[in-house]
Amino acid sequence: MSDDTDIRDLLVIGGGINGCGIARDAAGRGLSVTLVEMSDLASATSSASTKLFHGGLRYLEYFEFRLVREALIERETLLRAMPHISWPMRFVLPYSEDMRFENDTPTSKLMSTVMPWTRGRRPSWLIRLGLLMYDTLGGRKILPGTRTLDLTHGPEGAPLIDSFTKAYEYSDCWVEDSRLVALNARDAADRGATVLTRTKAVSARTDDGIWTVTLEDAGTSASRQVRARMVVNAGGPWVGQILRQQMGSNSHDDVRLVRGSHIVTRRLFDHDKCYFFQGTDGRIMFAIPYETDFTLIGTTDQEHHDASEKPVCTPEEQAYMIDFVNAYLKDKIGPDDIVWTYSGVRPLYDDGASSATAATRDYTLKLDDSAGAPALNIFGGKITTYRRLAESALEKIGQRLDVSQGPWTAGAPMPGGDFSVGDVDQLISDLVRAFPFLTDRWARRLIRAYGTDAALILGDAGTAADLGQDFGATLTAAEVDWLMTHEFACTAEDVLWRRSKLGLHGADSAALDAYMVARRPQLKDIA
Repeated sequence: MSDDTDIRDLLVIGGGINGCGIARDAAGRGLSVTLVEMSDLASATSSASTKLFHGGLRYLEYFEFRLVREALIERETLLRAMPHISWPMRFVLPYSEDMRFENDTPTSKLMSTVMPWTRGRRPSWLIRLGLLMYDTLGGRKILPGTRTLDLTHGPEGAPLIDSFTKAYEYSDCWVEDSRLVALNARDAADRGATVLTRTKAVSARTDDGIWTVTLEDAGTSASRQVRARMVVNAGGPWVGQILRQQMGSNSHDDVRLVRGSHIVTRRLFDHDKCYFFQGTDGRIMFAIPYETDFTLIGTTDQEHHDASEKPVCTPEEQAYMIDFVNAYLKDKIGPDDIVWTYSGVRPLYDDGASSATAATRDYTLKLDDSAGAPALNIFGGKITTYRRLAESALEKIGQRLDVSQGPWTAGAPMPGGDFSVGDVDQLISDLVRAFPFLTDRWARRLIRAYGTDAALILGDAGTAADLGQDFGATLTAAEVDWLMTHEFACTAEDVLWRRSKLGLHGADSAALDAYMVARRPQLKDIA
C-alpha cells in the first residue's frame, strides 16, 4: 500500500484464524488485501483452543452432521498441507456399562423417549454407531479407523482405575493453533497482502460505495486511513461490537460468547495417545500429551458475557477439570500439579440454544450492504473448518467483487509444509546430520515448528554459538530474528506463548524482550 489514496479490494479486520485464512485465500486469488489486528496474531480465541483438527465426535449428538462431515474431510486436507505443525493422534475413549450421565442432548432426549432403559447413559451400541459414522462420513484415507482396546493389557489402561477394562480408540489430529494462524498470515503476505498487527480499526464510513477505515497504531496512537471496496469483519468475540460501533450497522446478528478453559499439568501417562473422558454431567474432557513434558486437559463451556473482559481459567473451572479426570485416574491430581492455565472465548453464532454446550459450532456468514458498501461479517466457526470457511467467504465476496480465480488452498502447503506426512522423522535425521550440534529434541522441535524452513533458520551455523544469543530452552537469536522478520512477532510473549510454547520450558522472557526491543529497528525493513 503506497499511500492512503490506494483502494484495496478487501480490508480484513481480525488476525485470528478466520481473518488470516480469508486474507490468504483472497490474496492467492489476486485480490489486494490489507489485514489489521489490534493485538498480536492469534492473541485471543485462536491461540486458546484444545489444539485439535477434529470432526467433533460429540456434535453428532446434536445432529450437526454437515458440520462433522465437513470437519472430517478437512482433517486430512489440512494434515497434508501442514505435516510439520499437525500430526495424527489416536484417542482412547474408556467405557464402562456402569457409567451414567445427566445428558440433555437431542440424541439422549430421543433415546429416553423411545428407549427408556437407556436413560442416563450412552450405551455401548450408540458409541459404536457414532464412531462408525465418524470413520465413514469424511472419506478417511490417511488416518486409521476405530478399534476396541482391552485396557487390562497395554499402556493405555495403566493410568486408569481398574473398573475401566474396555476402550474404543479412534483417530483425529493435533495442530499447533497459533502457529497455524501465523503461517496463514505469512503466506498471505508472501502473496501480496499487507498484514498490520497492533493496529486497530477505530472507525469506518462509506463514500461513493467505498469504505474509508481509520486505523490506529497501538504503540504510537498514530492514525491513518485505508480505503477498500469491501470490509470483512472477522473480529471473533468482537464481531458484534465492530459491526455496530465501528461500522455503524443496525444488524441484530451477534455471537454467543462461550469461555473454554484448559489446565496444563505435569505429564500424567507414558504414551502418546489422548484420552476422551465422558463426565457424569454429559460433557467430555480431553487429556492430551503436551509439549513432551506435560498433559493438556480441557475444556469447559461457560457463558462469557463481555468480550472486553479477559477470559481466565477460574478456580472453579480448575477444580471441575481436576475432579473430572480424577474420576478416571488411579493417581489423583490436585491444584499443585497445574503448571499453567489458559482460557479463550469462542464466538459462537447466537442460535438461541438452551446452553453453552449445545450452541452450534457451525459458522454463519452474513453479507451487509446497508452502509452503502459491502461488508461480510463472520460469526462462529471452529479451527478445523477455517479453510472451508475462507472458501465460503470468497464465494460471498465474489457476489460483490470480481473474483476470477477459483478455490486453490486445498492442495497448497503452508510455508515449511512441503513434505509428506510420513517424512517427519527423516527430516529430523537430516537436520541433525546437517547440523551435528543439535540434539534430537532440539531438531524435533524445529522441524515440528518450521518444517523445511528449519534449515533456513539455522543457515550456515557450525556450532550453537553461531546462532547468537541463547535465551534458554533451545531458543536462539537466529530463530527470534526469523520470527520477527517472517512471522510478525514483536514481543517475548508473542514468541514464547504463541509462535511457540517455550515459556513452559523456562526460556528467559526478560532477556528476550530486551533483545527484541534492540533488534526491532535493525529488522524493520526486512520483514
